Amino acid sequence: MSLKAFFAKQFAALIHHKTQKWVTNPVEIQQRVFEQLLAEAKNTQFGKDHHFSEIKTTEDFAQKVPVRDYEALKPYVDRVVKGEENVLWKGKPIYFAKTSGTTSGAKYIPLTKESMPYHIEAARNAILSYIHETGKADFVDGKMIFLQGSPILEEKNGIKLGRLSGIVAHYVPKYLQKNRMPSWETNCIDDWETKVDAIVEETINENMAVISGIPSWVQMYFEKLSAKANKPVGDIFKNFNLFIYGGVNYEPYRAKFENLIGRKVDSIELFPASEGFFAYQDSQNEKGMLLLLNSGIFYEFIKADEFHTENPKRHTIGEVELGINYVLILSTNAGLWAYNIGDTVQFTSLKPFRIIVSGRIKHYISAFGEHVIGKEVEAALQEAMEGTEVRVNEFTVAPQITPREGLPYHEWFIEFENEPNNPDEFALKIDAAMRKQNVYYDDLIAGHVLRTVVIKMIPKNGFQDYMKSIGKLGGQNKLPRLSNDRKIAEQLEKL
Repeated sequence: MSLKAFFAKQFAALIHHKTQKWVTNPVEIQQRVFEQLLAEAKNTQFGKDHHFSEIKTTEDFAQKVPVRDYEALKPYVDRVVKGEENVLWKGKPIYFAKTSGTTSGAKYIPLTKESMPYHIEAARNAILSYIHETGKADFVDGKMIFLQGSPILEEKNGIKLGRLSGIVAHYVPKYLQKNRMPSWETNCIDDWETKVDAIVEETINENMAVISGIPSWVQMYFEKLSAKANKPVGDIFKNFNLFIYGGVNYEPYRAKFENLIGRKVDSIELFPASEGFFAYQDSQNEKGMLLLLNSGIFYEFIKADEFHTENPKRHTIGEVELGINYVLILSTNAGLWAYNIGDTVQFTSLKPFRIIVSGRIKHYISAFGEHVIGKEVEAALQEAMEGTEVRVNEFTVAPQITPREGLPYHEWFIEFENEPNNPDEFALKIDAAMRKQNVYYDDLIAGHVLRTVVIKMIPKNGFQDYMKSIGKLGGQNKLPRLSNDRKIAEQLEKL
């Protein structure tokens, strides 16, 4: 064992000990975070407008501070962007994480001197948690890569802005600088395909031990590597044994990755976003990710099936239940208050509090009242592939409400790596799995309101071509698993 690996194990044990202190006192810790946030922000404009000084309980907070998404919070954010101080949080942010996808164009998510360290610590602690549990630390001597956005930052009224992954690139610890890839110059390449080609050239002869990124984009990197070397990624990188990912569920990609790599490797799931780093996988043996309750974020949870009702109940961490689909609501030390990030989660454990990301509150299919969510379609596809040689590169699902003939149906747009011998039979497998996942869908099929799943095969690289056509190829961009309309479907039909 190298000296670096030895010290990594010692550090991992220290961090594990610190983590257990808040893990074993979750309700108390969240109450403390809640009180600290209000105290810090009571003299901001938002705090004054919402009478923070009068708020004593979480019930008071729910009464005085309504749930908002970015569009509803935008009037405050716009003032921050213009350079005004003490609006949402004391002083000014140190960064804006720039994201896209709202009706009003780019989103500017503030990052403050109080919130930024938690982004860095959470990513570090995820790896240290893995080291502590498994005892594996030799990978710290190898090269590491994170497929991310450009670290080049712009400036707006004295505040730097860029993609979150690009901002985080400025915080890589010195002890990892020699191990980190790709080079700064390559990381700054904007065009994603050009960037991946350059990363392949830089890394193909290196001792890569850790690879990280959104699965769909890492897949592109692996495919290019394997094609260039004419052998599996695991043969190119003999010491590659840890894949770190976030953004989407890995399970639909797992079989394809193992085929590309040529063997199984350990993986760590992360749940980061511009708005905060919420959870990471703390165990290779337990389902779900540890919810970070001591990271400057106060969490509230609204049951997804009640979210669109008038005045739904906002649950705190001590009130949540297993297996319920909750909309995640945040109040943070970056100045987001009762903020609807758009993600839905389910708890897999209450001691400690572990979650899975079940989907997006805006990404669902309920054209007939079925309310199908992302977790359900991913699980159905996974079940349909079990015991077969079928491999899927990417997929999305949309309702077909007005077919040319017959009953309406759910249309699955799938790009196969290995196609099923009988696509109609495979569609029936998906449908049977969906009926087990969602009782409302089952009722619609049984009642002859819907007919069974229809698969539309997408040509090789079709989803990449689609993402490129809308300017969202690579980086942190993700294809929605579900749409309740046919906007994406109409574009895919043209392929």
